[in-house]
Amino acid sequence: MVILHEITPALSASYKTVRLHALRDTPSAFGSTYAHESQFSEAEWHTRAANLCTPHSVGYLAYHQNEYCGIAAGFLNKEVPQNAELVSMWVASTHRRTGTGKLLVDAIESWARLCAAHTLRLMVTNTNLAAISFYERLGFTATGRTEPYPNDPNLIEYEMSKSIL
Repeated sequence: MVILHEITPALSASYKTVRLHALRDTPSAFGSTYAHESQFSEAEWHTRAANLCTPHSVGYLAYHQNEYCGIAAGFLNKEVPQNAELVSMWVASTHRRTGTGKLLVDAIESWARLCAAHTLRLMVTNTNLAAISFYERLGFTATGRTEPYPNDPNLIEYEMSKSIL
C-alpha cells in the first residue's frame, strides 16, 4: 500500500533523491534540469523542502515498500489564490498505473480545496501523451493556453485545469 508523506525539512534528503531521480527519468516533464538541481547544496534542499510546507504550498512523497516512488507539489497562485497549481508531478515507472499518481493528485486537490481554491491547474508538455491522458481521466481539460517549454524550444507546454469546487 502506498502511503503519502508530506515533504518537510526533515525529509529534505528523501525529497532530493526523488526529485533528482524524476529529473533523470523524465527530463522534459519539468521546468528544471538534473544538471541544474544536482548542484544544489544540502542547505538549498532543506530550504526547498521548507518551501513546500507553508500555508500556500504543499508537497508529498509517495512511499511504498521502503522506498519513495513518487512526488507532487501544489502552490496557490500568488495573483489569484483561488487557483492552485499542481507541479513536480512524477511517479516511478515501477509504480505507474497502480493508482499512485491518482493518490498524489487527489492529495494536492484536497489540500487546494482546504485552501479555498476553486481550480487546480497544471502544465504538461505536448509530447507527454501518457500524462495528458492520465490528467484527462482525472477530469482535467485543456484551457487553450500554451507556452514554450523553457528547456527545449521544440516542445510546447499545454495548460490543463479542473474545477475543484
